[in-house]
Amino acid sequence: MHVLLLSHYFPPEIGSGPHLPYELGESLVRLGHTVTVVTGFPRYNVPVMPARYRRRLFVREDLGGMRVLRINSPNFYGSSVLSRGLVQILAPPVLALRAMLSAKPDVIYTVTPPIMMGLAARRVAQRFRVPWVANVQDLFPQCMVDLGILRSRRMIRLFEGMERKVYQTASAITVMSEGNRRFVVERGAAAERVHVVPNWVDVTAFPVGTESEESGRRFRREHELGERFLVVFAGTMGFSQGLDVVLDAAERTGDRDDILWLMVGGGAERDRLFERAKGMANVRFLPMQPKEKYPEVLAAADVCLVTLRPEVVTPTVPSKIATIMAAGRPMVASIPSVGDAWRVIEEAQAGIVVPPADGEALARAVLDLCRDRERLQALGRAGRAYAESRLSREACVGMIERILRQVAE
Repeated sequence: MHVLLLSHYFPPEIGSGPHLPYELGESLVRLGHTVTVVTGFPRYNVPVMPARYRRRLFVREDLGGMRVLRINSPNFYGSSVLSRGLVQILAPPVLALRAMLSAKPDVIYTVTPPIMMGLAARRVAQRFRVPWVANVQDLFPQCMVDLGILRSRRMIRLFEGMERKVYQTASAITVMSEGNRRFVVERGAAAERVHVVPNWVDVTAFPVGTESEESGRRFRREHELGERFLVVFAGTMGFSQGLDVVLDAAERTGDRDDILWLMVGGGAERDRLFERAKGMANVRFLPMQPKEKYPEVLAAADVCLVTLRPEVVTPTVPSKIATIMAAGRPMVASIPSVGDAWRVIEEAQAGIVVPPADGEALARAVLDLCRDRERLQALGRAGRAYAESRLSREACVGMIERILRQVAE
């Protein structure tokens, strides 16, 4: 089977957005399929564009057994919502044009949002007269409406029309949770075409036991973090994460010189948070780390954080939940009690859930775990067991492969 993977994000970009499609394609190749990837030049979470992409319009390369076709799509990346929105609107049609110049596939797979990626995949599928599958990672535009970022009724109606077109015309849709499935069906998708496939995690990339302890110590030495109780947020620092709650909690533990709050990553909110944290001796910032360093970041942590703003009421499961569990680290999640994230954490018994935007509750949960090392270890072990049994890369990719085969027949 020849799979065309149409992706807005792809390595060497950093984060779950680029790496989930990469791991899917790599796994499909191992299963004997041919995979062609059409994507743009790397810009997301990439400090400096690699030299091989500069001053080029097209680049062809092989990654993980996949044929990767890159095109220099529109670039307005910046810290503003407007600049990132422009990229997500203008880049997908360019990727679609590049895809139409490639060999005919048996099936197309794409990731949304950007919602325009769904429409781009639909157009390419029409061109080749083949089925297409949409993987819905965020419920756009509702997630932006909830956050108050998208307020124009005209724009909301426009994006909702695009959303319905994607849901109603895709040959199949995959979502990460049952809550997402219900939402997509309510928005017009046929129930029999919507499948729940969790965002997987490669548990083999996260060692446990002595190897994990040594990698954690190595990361602490490299960044001079000492032996303090380390509370880590690692990932995208965007508006929806509501990361002021972390600094609120850090302020409430300012008298504890044995606790350090570490913020690792980048994003639209990073600079503002960094400015706010100036003068806070118990808070450190580190830039976004390469994928291969991420297990070390988590291994160094005593507790990992997951945060969402109170306004995030659409069903969502941040991908960092799976990676934290795979690393065998306990978590404290400052998230709404609606949606699916808190259900996953409670089901796995892998952490403590506190109300969103409540710095006092977050600080109290961290202090409780700091005092109770046995519970700390028990939560980490439970999370690892859940990741191994429910979120393995092999099982989840196998589900997607079956869906691709079904629609391609």
